Amino acid sequence: MALHHHLSLWQKVLLGIFCFPFLPFYLCYLGCTGNEEEEGKRDEEVPQNVGSQQKQHKRQQDSLVLHRNKVIARVHYEDETANDTSQDIEGSQQKQHKRQQDSLVLHRNKVSAGVHYEDETANDTSQDIEGGRVTFVAQPNNTTPQFFKKLSFGKGKRTSSVRGQDNRGFTVDGIKTAQQQTFQKSNYVYPWDRSSLKSLDIHLAKFAKLDDYASRVDVKGSVENLVMVLLQEAHTELEKVRAIFIWICHHIEYDTVGFHNKAARSGDPKDILQSRKGVCAGYAGLFLQMCSVVGVKCKQISGYSKGYGYLIGQKFSGNTDHAWNAVYLEGRWHLLDSTWAAGNVNDNCTQFKFDYNEFYFLTHPSIFIESHYPEDPDWQLLSPPLSLKQFENNMRHHNAFYSMGLLTSSPDTPVIKTVNGKSVISVEGRTPTLFTFHVNGDKQSGLMTLNKSGMKLEVYPKETGTHTLQIYAKLFSSSKNSYDSVLEYKMECSSVDKKMKIPTELKNPVGPSWLTEKEGFHHPSHPEPIIHTPDGRCSVSFTLNEDLDVMATLHTDDMTVTEDIKRRHIFKCILENQIVLKIQLPQAGTFVLGIYHKNKKHKGNSYDYGFNYLLSCTNAAVKWPVFPLTYASWLESYELVEPTAGVLPANRNVHFKLKVPGVNSVFVKGKGDSHLTLSGDGYWEGSVNTSGCRDVNVMIEETGNTNYYHSILNYLVETL
Repeated sequence: MALHHHLSLWQKVLLGIFCFPFLPFYLCYLGCTGNEEEEGKRDEEVPQNVGSQQKQHKRQQDSLVLHRNKVIARVHYEDETANDTSQDIEGSQQKQHKRQQDSLVLHRNKVSAGVHYEDETANDTSQDIEGGRVTFVAQPNNTTPQFFKKLSFGKGKRTSSVRGQDNRGFTVDGIKTAQQQTFQKSNYVYPWDRSSLKSLDIHLAKFAKLDDYASRVDVKGSVENLVMVLLQEAHTELEKVRAIFIWICHHIEYDTVGFHNKAARSGDPKDILQSRKGVCAGYAGLFLQMCSVVGVKCKQISGYSKGYGYLIGQKFSGNTDHAWNAVYLEGRWHLLDSTWAAGNVNDNCTQFKFDYNEFYFLTHPSIFIESHYPEDPDWQLLSPPLSLKQFENNMRHHNAFYSMGLLTSSPDTPVIKTVNGKSVISVEGRTPTLFTFHVNGDKQSGLMTLNKSGMKLEVYPKETGTHTLQIYAKLFSSSKNSYDSVLEYKMECSSVDKKMKIPTELKNPVGPSWLTEKEGFHHPSHPEPIIHTPDGRCSVSFTLNEDLDVMATLHTDDMTVTEDIKRRHIFKCILENQIVLKIQLPQAGTFVLGIYHKNKKHKGNSYDYGFNYLLSCTNAAVKWPVFPLTYASWLESYELVEPTAGVLPANRNVHFKLKVPGVNSVFVKGKGDSHLTLSGDGYWEGSVNTSGCRDVNVMIEETGNTNYYHSILNYLVETL
């Protein structure tokens, strides 16, 4: 206890007289020790009114721990009925050349603050708070994590999103309460703020030996005997909790029979230990009993969950349906769910499969609340807590969403409505991620585009009514072929957009993206996935990697697609360092422009699918013929200007213009030979009459070989 608590009143007066010059320092000391004592008492208690709104004269404390120089800024403020505000700033040892400046302005309903620091190993970092919002931007060197945080203060919600990337290129992001905030390198799926132990500088690899040991322990005696064996490899409280959690998740099977028949189930820890089976209350009860044996503070929590049997938009009432635990470690309460971490049941809950899930060990409260709603709101560990209605209406991101480093999704409610027959969904992430989706199991109900930070999906239901939209993802760097479910929506459609027809040949994602760039397609002329062409013609161009060979085809559901339509309505040529695809649609409608590629060095290999565009033409008068037939002698470096139609009018003079570099002469062979003239800009030009011709061929004479000619193009002539 502090010295001043042992002094009588007159001793304090004398002390004040003689120590008056040191009074400012003494007052600072009183504030610091008072805060420490109050904080120590509060941390030892069960959370009370953690999530309730502030009452009059109720104090809140937010602590910010800045990485590397360990500057601690404690900010105390009261609600609008309070008058005083105070700030205490403690600093650890300062390094040479390090500069630090702290400023704080507090108002009744407005907080403004700035914290800046700099040393020889980190760049400037700043925090600003104004109008109830906080932005935090860090630009450290390669040895420290990079992150971006936004914190919102307001009625009913006080959360923040954190996004960033550590020096291993591992993405971090999350939603946080206004607790102590620090960021360190971690091997956990998400390193949140210090309110979760997953933020600390501890790694899963350090648990490898303990996890292996705990998963192999086989004791069927008493709970005490089991815990005693587990403690042989567990020393700290964290290790003890970890060993208990791992043992339960690897040895207790979910009781599918007891789930359907309450009379056949037991929640007694001794029964669970002997049968090795239990429902959620059995898991949580056994965990509680084992923690009590080792002296770790633990609580069993009951509440509602969005787990097996949950339907999007479902309302919760009556008896709770799930149980989990809270454990007190290193001065804070943490949440975990050994039932969900142990494995999964099948669709009708008749079979259980062990499948350990790290996500539910010490899960951050702001993520845990998406699927777990405690009967006692204090055990949300959030300030303020969510109401049951908010829990019902809030989006539940599947654990793979956070495991992959995805950040946010929009809309943020699980039930969405179409507008004019369309719904738009977007996901933001920090690492290259691939996505796919189903609408009632159908992949052909939408257009998905990738962007640098995630994806955008436009969904066009084919029928009115209620539909299920499921979104799956996998990291681009992942070696597995399967996608994991990350989001699920219930979509209510009141009208169908009949104008939007998505061809069956369309593959998602649509349009160019970072993925096509990785495959060698750069600087696309059309960055958007849909190309609208009023006259039925367009040109699409890219800069290609040197070794890339490209082929393109057309597909549509509006007419019979022959090989001529697939290939000869597209004309390919190379202009400088770009490839140009000229398209002439055979009629109005919606077409898929499929683009395929292969490496030129790998001769004989087939073309691989690259990506596709959606071409749309609503002009009913459009009716373009195929392009002329190209022979093997036609090189991609040649350029055709006119005529582009593969069928020429009969008995007409037709003007030809094309660029064929490096040849001695070019002529058109019909009823006779018509030589073209080389103009000053490098184009061969001339007029040819089609009278008496069924077809015409464009021929070239190579330089240095005047006795040999090649056909490069063939045109048909209309019959009268």
